[in-house]
Amino acid sequence: MEAVTNESSQRLLDRRNAEFWNELCGTGLAQAIGITDASRESLRHFDDAYFGMYPYLMDYVTPHSLDGKKLLEIGLGYGTLGQRLAERGADYHGLDIAPGPVMMMRYRLEQLGRPPNVLEGSALDMPYEPESFDYVYSIGCLHHTGNLRKAIEEVCRILKPGGRAIVMLYNRHSFRQFMRVTLPRWRERLKGRHKATQAEEVRALYDTNSTGDVAPHTDYVTPREVRRLFADFSRVNIDIQNFDAFYLPYRIMFIPREKCLNNIGRVLGLDLYITATKHRAS
Repeated sequence: MEAVTNESSQRLLDRRNAEFWNELCGTGLAQAIGITDASRESLRHFDDAYFGMYPYLMDYVTPHSLDGKKLLEIGLGYGTLGQRLAERGADYHGLDIAPGPVMMMRYRLEQLGRPPNVLEGSALDMPYEPESFDYVYSIGCLHHTGNLRKAIEEVCRILKPGGRAIVMLYNRHSFRQFMRVTLPRWRERLKGRHKATQAEEVRALYDTNSTGDVAPHTDYVTPREVRRLFADFSRVNIDIQNFDAFYLPYRIMFIPREKCLNNIGRVLGLDLYITATKHRAS
C-alpha cells in the first residue's frame, strides 16, 4: 500500500483517474450481454446480470433499514448499487471523480423521481460537512485514490457518531495475488533472476477499460492493515468475498467461479468487505 505524497503528483493522479473512470465501471459486462443504451429495460438487464455476478453484495445493503437515512455512495460506476440504495428509502447522495458515472447516477435518480444529489469530486477532499451521513458505501473505489489512509479518514470525518461505513478493498492475500504475483516471483528467484512484477502488470489483473488501458493506481491490503486503517472506528468486521474460475493442476478439471464463492472464496477471495461503525461521542 503506497500513498501518493507529492501534491502535484496527486493532482496528476486525480486527472488520470477522472479520465480512466469516466468510462463506466461495468462497461465490459454491458458489452458482454449486449447492452447498447440506457433505457430502463437495458439498465434492469444490466443490474440483474451484475447482482448475479455478485450475489452476496445485497447482504451488505439490506441488514439495516435505510428509510430516511442520509447515505453517501463513493464511486458510482453504472449506478446499480446506488439505485438499490435509493429504492431502499435512503436519502441518497453520490460522489465520483469522473463525470460519466455522475451523469449515469443522476439519470437513474431522476427516473426514480428522487433528487439527483450527485457531485463530481475527490474522495480525498469530500465536499461535505463533518458528521453529515448515517451511512457511507464505497465498493471498489477507495483503493484507487492514491492515498487510502486519507480516503478512510475522510469517510470517518463525514460519518455521524455511530454511523456505519461499508467499504470494499482488494485483498492482498487472495488466491489471485498468490498465483499471479507471489508464485511467479518465487519461480524467478529460484532461477536466479530477480525481475520484479511491474505494478502496471498487477493492476491489469483487476481493472482495465474497453481499450485495454489500466487503472492508474491500485492498493491491495491485508485484514491486519484494514484494522489499522479503520483504527478510529469502534467495530470493524471483515468478510472475504469473490473468486476467479481456475483449472486444477494439469488442467484436469475446470472449476467455475460460482462453485468457489461460498467456500474457498470466503478464505482466499479477491475482495475484503469491511463494515465499520464510527465511535459514538462520549
